[in-house]
Amino acid sequence: RLDMLATGVRTPVGVKVYGPDYPAIEAVSLEIEGALKDLPGARSVYAERTTGGSYLDFVVNRDAAARYGLSVMQIENTLEAATGGKMVTTTVEGRRRFTVLVRYPRDFRSDLESLRRVLVMTPSGAQVPMGQLATLSVVSGPPMYKDENGRLSGIVYVDTTASDLVGFVRAAQRRVAERVKLAPGVTLDWAGQFEFQVHARKTLQVVLPIVLAVIFVLLTMTFRSASEAMIVMLSVLYAMTGGVILQWLLGYNFSVAVWIGYIALYGVAVETGVVMVIYLHEALDHRIGRGALTREDILEATREGSVLRLRPKLMTVAAATLSLVPIFWSTGTGSEVMRPIATPIVGGMITSTIHVLLVTPVIFLLMKERARKRGTLRASGMDTGERHPS
Repeated sequence: RLDMLATGVRTPVGVKVYGPDYPAIEAVSLEIEGALKDLPGARSVYAERTTGGSYLDFVVNRDAAARYGLSVMQIENTLEAATGGKMVTTTVEGRRRFTVLVRYPRDFRSDLESLRRVLVMTPSGAQVPMGQLATLSVVSGPPMYKDENGRLSGIVYVDTTASDLVGFVRAAQRRVAERVKLAPGVTLDWAGQFEFQVHARKTLQVVLPIVLAVIFVLLTMTFRSASEAMIVMLSVLYAMTGGVILQWLLGYNFSVAVWIGYIALYGVAVETGVVMVIYLHEALDHRIGRGALTREDILEATREGSVLRLRPKLMTVAAATLSLVPIFWSTGTGSEVMRPIATPIVGGMITSTIHVLLVTPVIFLLMKERARKRGTLRASGMDTGERHPS
């Protein structure tokens, strides 16, 4: 899986335990397993056993080896040949080749006492038992060594049913901080799929304000008025209100998929708001060309521009909503991602429609009436290409 390749954890959440040795790592891992087992939302918690393998360990007595004129390598080679075997030749039979290994029979290497009786040839020709040259013992150790960032590591795998991974991880971190005491030199690192959501959230916190600022500047340049640009930007707030309400009703938490839906909703809301304001301006400009305007002229222009946008706006909302609604009943692959994306769009399109068709014309009317009283009402120069009756 891609998430496993990126994080090194096979479960949605994992706790990487770093320490100076594996007994300390396993002790902390078991404490974390016990602390998180009863955490709400945790399906299963398993601490990787870093010890448990049995190994043959021997320590060469260098003083004894020196008395017999032996080096450490000579003793190690003898023990290696006796237990694991030493390749002496390769036989060739037709096109096949077979390696020939020579080692002691099983009876002479099956236990420690037998291995202590293994004979080591000295330079003088004498044979010395291995027990006089090294200390042999069976010790426990890790079945596999894991090294990350230059430190020994172990993993606690945490599977969860929680839809809000970031919230679950924060609760787990609090639980571990309260119940687990870390030994000196032991540190923790939380990993898993939630890392992608945290990274995406940090990226959105930087990108979204920049995008909002750029769009506001472009709208100000288009309408030649910051106040009219704010009218369009207000449609985004209304659209997000509907998205949040539907998201709350369906029980979805904020995630990357939900934010993608809000970004798509933002684009549609700005587009419809821009078109509505352009139509209102075009209807008003048509009357400004006739001469002085009264409040009734501005009201009639606003009504006319709003009516022209009624059918296109309803068609846009109907097409977007009806095309996304079937996603809520889908159960196929990818439906768990598509539903959070569609939720803000469907809910936001409804409230955005109410705002663009009702609130935007009212705000436009109030602004233009105020400009008329101040004597600053001018034609915008915008043209939608529509023909209006004289």
